Amino acid sequence: MKNINVNAHLHTPYSFSAFEKLTDALDMAARENVQVVGINDFYTADGYEEWGREALKRRLYPLFNIEMISLQEDDRESGIRVNDPNNPGRTYISGKGLRCPLQLAEPCASQLAGVRDESNMQTKEMCSRVNELLNAVNAGFDLDYEALKKFMTRGQVRERHIAKGLRMAVYIYFKNEPDDIKDFFQKIFNGKPLKVDIYNYAGVENEIRGNLLKAGGAAFVPEEPKAFLPLESVRQIITAGGGIPTYPFLADDANGEFTDFERDVEKAALILKQRGIFSAEFITTRNSMRTLEEYSNYLYDNGFIVTFGTEHNTPAMEPVLLSARNNTPLSDTLKDINYKSACVIAAHQERIRKGETGYTADADRETFINEGDELIRKVIDE
Repeated sequence: MKNINVNAHLHTPYSFSAFEKLTDALDMAARENVQVVGINDFYTADGYEEWGREALKRRLYPLFNIEMISLQEDDRESGIRVNDPNNPGRTYISGKGLRCPLQLAEPCASQLAGVRDESNMQTKEMCSRVNELLNAVNAGFDLDYEALKKFMTRGQVRERHIAKGLRMAVYIYFKNEPDDIKDFFQKIFNGKPLKVDIYNYAGVENEIRGNLLKAGGAAFVPEEPKAFLPLESVRQIITAGGGIPTYPFLADDANGEFTDFERDVEKAALILKQRGIFSAEFITTRNSMRTLEEYSNYLYDNGFIVTFGTEHNTPAMEPVLLSARNNTPLSDTLKDINYKSACVIAAHQERIRKGETGYTADADRETFINEGDELIRKVIDE
C-alpha cells in the first residue's frame, strides 16, 4: 500500500488559526501534496461543510474532527499532569471522523453549547480587563469585544484573538512607529521590554498572552470549573456525534520531559483503554523522532489507531506537511501508521454517514484500512 501524506489535526478560523481563511489551509495542503486533511477545531463543527466542500474541490480527502478540554477529577486531586503540563487533571480530547453536518441529541448538544458559551464568557471578561489596563495608562483606545467577535472569529473568541486584536490596535494607534510601539508595550507589561522584533507579529502576540492574559497577568481570568466537562461526558459527546474518542499525546518536550500520565506509554495505553479510548494522536513538531516512533509503534501494535497533525492554532505559520522536531522528516514507519489510521477514520465516517456501525475497539482494523484506502484514492485520483 503506497502511503499518502496526511495531516489529521488542523485548526481553522472557526476556533483560532494561523490561517486567515479556512481555504488557506487547504491551499497549503494542496501545494505541499498533503492529500488527507482533518479539520480539528475547539468545541465546534461549524466549519465542517465548508471544509468538506472545499477539500473535494482540491481533490483532498476531508476528515471531520473536533477538540475539547475535559477535567479528570481524580487526576486533579492526585496532582497528575495528563496532557496539559501546567494543570493537573486537565485533559485534551479529540474526536475523529464525526458526522458532517454534526447532529447531537440532548443532553450532548446543550453540554457542548454550554462549554462553548463558558469559554466566550471568560474571554469577554479578559477583554474587559484589558480595557481597564488601557484606561489606567490613558492609552487613548480600547478593544471592542463584539467587534473582535464579529470581524476576527466565526463566533468563538479565544484568548489569542484578544492578543491579536490588541497588537493590531496598538500598531494602528501608533501608526506603526517602532519606538512608540515598544514604549507602549513596556508600559503595559509593567516595565518589561518586548523581547522580539515588532514585525514578528506572532512573537508579539505570544508576549501579550504571556504578560497579560496568562496567570499573573493584569488581564488574566481563571476558567470556571463548569467550563470543563468530565472526560466521560466529552467521550460521550464525541461518540454521540459519530466520532472516535482520541487522546492527544503531548509526549516529550524540548528537554526530553514527559507529563506524569504519559511517562510510561504502556500504563497510559492501559488506562486509556479502560476509559474507552483506543485512538491516539501526536502533534509531531513537538516531539523527537525517537519518541514518536517508540510511542506510535507501541500504541499501534496494541490496537490503537494513531494519527498525526500540526494544529496551526498559534499565530506562527508552519508547513502543513508533517515533520518531527527540528524539521526532521517523518520516517516511513510513521507515515505508514498515520496513513493506515487515517484510512480507518475515513471508512468510519463513511459508514456513520450511511447510518451503519463505525469503528470500535473490537472491529477488524484491516477491513477498515482497506475500505478507507479505496475511499481516499477515489477522491484524490479522480
